Amino acid sequence: MESVRNPRRITMTPAALRVRSAADRLFYERGIHAVGVDLIAAEAGVTKKTIYDRFGSKEQLVVEYLADRDERWRAFLDGHLDAAGPGARARVRAVFDASLAWAADHNSKGCSMVNAHAEISDPAHPAYPVITGQKAWMLALFTDLARETAPGEAERLGRSLMLLHEGALVAYGLGVFPDPIGHARDQAEALLDAAGRGARAQRP
Repeated sequence: MESVRNPRRITMTPAALRVRSAADRLFYERGIHAVGVDLIAAEAGVTKKTIYDRFGSKEQLVVEYLADRDERWRAFLDGHLDAAGPGARARVRAVFDASLAWAADHNSKGCSMVNAHAEISDPAHPAYPVITGQKAWMLALFTDLARETAPGEAERLGRSLMLLHEGALVAYGLGVFPDPIGHARDQAEALLDAAGRGARAQRP
């Protein structure tokens, strides 16, 4: 499940890694547009020239920030999926449990991709395919899991699971009510159970 268009990436040197680490924290905490290259350079202990030498532009640094978050999230999620019990229900539950654990350590202000999209809505921006590609990958994952339960309803059910998941991430970031991810997980399980019963009832 890969994004349709992969952004250009750069080779990371030790200095570039320090810059990306500083950018990760600053972009997420303060917003991409609000953080300038001067501040990132100061936090990373490098010169502004070093940032442009390594990344070429702030836009490319945003690509690296978001792509690195996406890669770490996918690896984290894979670990939860590998540890899940057999069956789509257990694996869907594992996705929500992984999101809850990830949010506690990495997403106190909500999903970094959703937050970035609020600032980057131009498809021409080099980071745009990172944002939309991550969400397309999640939708494909939910659709594949839904197919195990109700093959004839996989697309519809996958979209419903995706909406529950993404809505929970937004509610978590806003602090609207306690444990939105756990609530969404329970609703996702109920959807899967209903879809499974419907699929079994239709079998000859």
